[in-house]
Amino acid sequence: MSDCKTRATRSTSVNRRQFLKAAAGAMAAAPLAGCAAAPRAQAGPAVISAAGASGPPKNLIVIIADTCRADHLGCYGSERVKPPALDRLADESVTFTACYADGLPTIPARRVYHAGRSIIPMRQHGGWIPLKEDRTTMAQVLGRKGFRTGFIADTYHYFKPEMNFHRGFDSWKWIRGQESDRYRSGPRDAFDPKKHMPEHLWNARYDGNMRQYMMNTRDRKAEEDYFCARSLRAGIDWLKANRSTKRFMLFIDTFDPHEPWDAPKRFQQMYYDAYPCERFLFGYGVQQKDIRPEDLPAIRGLYAAEVSFVDMWVGRFVEEVRRLGLLDDTILVFSTDHGTHLGEEGCVQKTAALLNSCVARLPLIIRHPDPAVAGKRVDAPVSASDYMRTFLAMLGIEHKVQIDGKNVWPLATGAADRLHDRVFTEFGHYAAVHDGRWHYFQDDHGKGVFEPDYLQKQADRVRSQARGAPHLYDLEADPGETKNVVLDHPDVAAEMQQHIARRVQA
Repeated sequence: MSDCKTRATRSTSVNRRQFLKAAAGAMAAAPLAGCAAAPRAQAGPAVISAAGASGPPKNLIVIIADTCRADHLGCYGSERVKPPALDRLADESVTFTACYADGLPTIPARRVYHAGRSIIPMRQHGGWIPLKEDRTTMAQVLGRKGFRTGFIADTYHYFKPEMNFHRGFDSWKWIRGQESDRYRSGPRDAFDPKKHMPEHLWNARYDGNMRQYMMNTRDRKAEEDYFCARSLRAGIDWLKANRSTKRFMLFIDTFDPHEPWDAPKRFQQMYYDAYPCERFLFGYGVQQKDIRPEDLPAIRGLYAAEVSFVDMWVGRFVEEVRRLGLLDDTILVFSTDHGTHLGEEGCVQKTAALLNSCVARLPLIIRHPDPAVAGKRVDAPVSASDYMRTFLAMLGIEHKVQIDGKNVWPLATGAADRLHDRVFTEFGHYAAVHDGRWHYFQDDHGKGVFEPDYLQKQADRVRSQARGAPHLYDLEADPGETKNVVLDHPDVAAEMQQHIARRVQA
């Protein structure tokens, strides 16, 4: 029998204001509590160059936090989760509100980031495959221009055999043990995952994944020992060791807030206080059919706690960059690879068949030293395939490397109002298209998918809310994507279907 306790669902009684005050006191510099409510400065009407008055910034820092839903940040409208550090960073930055992934999930997304090439269509370019030798990476481009480059990650998929993502970096550090990384092989019998999950969620795969994770974290004693903390502390150490270099690029990739959702208890209690176990471990292996409605408050609490914990450590890192005097010469970027489902349409964890914006949309926060753009928000659609081109342009780097996407910084400076008519996302054999007003996704493989009567043939599946049926959302009327209106707007859906057909058919 499971040792999980049965408790009545109830709301948390933890005082968030007290927590934020305490968290702010832990930062190295200015208080962060309440910054989500601070008024945002608006950029003036004048066009500002990416370089500013004294030339382009010298340095680039990129922070990727895996599985970070944009709508869980206060700067993206969250009322429940308002991470103070990222909200403060957004007040000093340009926030892109309609940024969408190119290829999903973990490794496909990172191929786009490091090599600047769209991987759509995946049937042509491949999905979960190594970074190919014929792809010149951002680290290589910057290294040739005299940058010192560093790569720090606890996202263990990077370092699986032949993945090759550390290619081109002057230094790289792998912090081992995340999720089911085969970091330790025993003692397996010393841990019992059944004590850390409700009995109805247990299965052998779930047990195996959590047993590996528990072995990997057996030496953890303090919050500083958690993976995201170790990665961001390693980033601080790298900056201290390399701050005297002429120009640098530091790429930090932390797997949190990806599953298993296992933040320190004080963070979990911010959002829920009726967890079914003393250390409820929720991660891959759980079956969707086994998740009950009464499980969702605890699951959502675990995820929100992860976001807040990552936020605290990102905040500590940013304040150390500030203390080191590097922000005046540095572009600082925060983003993710994708989001996740937390009960939407009965789904928990990301799935290709439900390519909603909660999965496909990315937070993209870019801090530039020029204060004239601080607090600006860009609502025009942009893509993850734009990242590399944009960062190189902002640094003033000329190159002859073949990369995709567009430089989206003119959207921030006022030099452009819109660069993409629409952006695309592909995950497995499903594809989405987003144009700012409409978000549409469907299966993009299989005979007859793009036939004129495809939508009519799918009508019964839409009505039954079948997973994998085509979906259309009107974001003006329904920004939370709660109602599939594909049958109400067949002309719009057919047009979006054709856009996908042209984009993903190799």
